[in-house]
Amino acid sequence: MSQELRTAVVGVGYLGRFHAQKYAQAPGAHLVAVADPHPQAREALAAELGVRAVASHRELLGHVDAVSVVTPTPLHYGIARDFLEAGAHVLVEKPVTATPEEARDLVRIAAANRRILQVGHLERFNAAVVAAVPQLTAPRFIECHRLAPYRERGTDVNVVLDLMIHDLDLVQTIVGSEVASIDAIGAPVFSEALDIANARIRFANGCIANATASRVSLKTERKLRIFQDDAYLSIDLQEKILTVVRKRPEGPQPGQLPVTIEENSFAQGDALQAEIESFLECIRTGRPPVVSGRAGLHALETALRITGQVTARGA
Repeated sequence: MSQELRTAVVGVGYLGRFHAQKYAQAPGAHLVAVADPHPQAREALAAELGVRAVASHRELLGHVDAVSVVTPTPLHYGIARDFLEAGAHVLVEKPVTATPEEARDLVRIAAANRRILQVGHLERFNAAVVAAVPQLTAPRFIECHRLAPYRERGTDVNVVLDLMIHDLDLVQTIVGSEVASIDAIGAPVFSEALDIANARIRFANGCIANATASRVSLKTERKLRIFQDDAYLSIDLQEKILTVVRKRPEGPQPGQLPVTIEENSFAQGDALQAEIESFLECIRTGRPPVVSGRAGLHALETALRITGQVTARGA
């Protein structure tokens, strides 16, 4: 596909606005319109970018080649389904849908219509993560911390579906093995849903991941630590810094640590731009997306298992 791709964004809240800006700047793409039921939000963004503003996504069906769905989670399924069935490629924000059944149906519809269905697990495009992946061999233990201060935005879902799901997607991709068991705990603090949660996940290949997510912390932290036989990798997802600690191939000098430490910063990386450019490239070339609908489904299933276990314990 060599012609200019007609694009649109449905849902122009905090994140949707950034999606629209990236499409407007993307080479080989033309942002046709933004859709949102709130007049002030859609009109302001449309004026900023010089595009059409519509109240309903249905006005765009059949008129765009690709769309980002950046609405509240319960609306993902219906909107993504409509566009896939109308022949458009879809990038849907995480979590992919509200239920696994809905996600499976979107995967089926995308396959039947030969359309790209990509899920917005943005950390896959974090430059520090991209640099770390080639250095991963057989992780034995992974520790994840994703902490944030409380804010109203995002509380339409619990902290597992809002924040931890990013790390669940990363961990499941890195480990590449089925989840064998989960031990989880959590609590609501400021909202009606879970605001803090911890999950210890054991995989079939023996790897264990310990994930903590909080939206009631006093600081922001997004870190991933991976331990394997030949190295320890620390990924600061917030600052985009990768630190790799390895055992020295030769014996150290007296007083030296028996390791080499290499630190690289990728502060200039733009994960959202990389995500959207990758989505558009998949459309043009037909290659599978980095984060497929099935990957989004797997992350959702694990997140719901964690939520269910915590709820069963009376959180």
